[in-house]
Amino acid sequence: MKKIILGLFVAFGFSACSLNDETNYVDCGANTNVNFTGFPFACNYTVKNMPNNPALAFIGSQEKMNEFFSKQANSCPVASDPNIDFTKQYLVGIFAGAKPTTGYDIVISSIVENNCEIIVNYYEKTPATGENVSQTPTYPYDFVLIPKTSKGMIFNKTNENADNIVIGSFASKCTGADCQKFYQINDYNTLKFLNVAIGQYDFNQYKYTPTIKRGEYTLLLKSVPAEIIALKGQTKTYGSPDAEDQGGIYFELRQGASVTRVYIDNKDTPDQSAEIKLFKKAIQEKITSLK
Repeated sequence: MKKIILGLFVAFGFSACSLNDETNYVDCGANTNVNFTGFPFACNYTVKNMPNNPALAFIGSQEKMNEFFSKQANSCPVASDPNIDFTKQYLVGIFAGAKPTTGYDIVISSIVENNCEIIVNYYEKTPATGENVSQTPTYPYDFVLIPKTSKGMIFNKTNENADNIVIGSFASKCTGADCQKFYQINDYNTLKFLNVAIGQYDFNQYKYTPTIKRGEYTLLLKSVPAEIIALKGQTKTYGSPDAEDQGGIYFELRQGASVTRVYIDNKDTPDQSAEIKLFKKAIQEKITSLK
């Protein structure tokens, strides 16, 4: 296969390299998806020395964790599991380096492997037009857990649309494990958030598992009613979700700097138009299909 250029300076025990020697051809076979878990790193750890330049981290032991990171008390509203089983998993991190303002991000979007290596695909986001940013330097990063492996690893920068939709169903008086179901739908994958707490909808604090499927965001966006699109960054509630233990549907649309949130009563209420009722049903069916 043709090698991919590693476009990052490398830290934490890696050595910098350029892998575009086309004279050495190796047939590595077909790529297959690697299962990984999103890890809410910032809830429980801090980086001892944040890199100013783009960098990678590949952590395979608790000793390495202690060397580069400091453990802290959980800083997120919902308690997250900070433990990593290094007999089965590696922690993989990617750093964008120092940025002049807020509004930047770096995201691991998919991971594939072949007979030779593991390829980590990622993209970077810059501030969107009209986004309210703070003039404070930031250091974007992303961490995931992958199954333990002996294969080498290559990081491949891609171009992706950062816009996304979050859909979910909730019922505050339900205590079962399957009461809160929330998914983020992008154009490159679908994330299933794990153990979402009622009313705690900052999804950066949850672990997640991805399903790699392209084009789902664009397809779902076509079904969003015009009256929800017209909200453009506002929050609206239809009916009284959970007032009688009937639960509700959550919908969140992120487009550039705009974040629109909608809560819809599972019961049909007078303020729900025919279009909203049809959309609610479509979201309920979508959630069922993703279980």
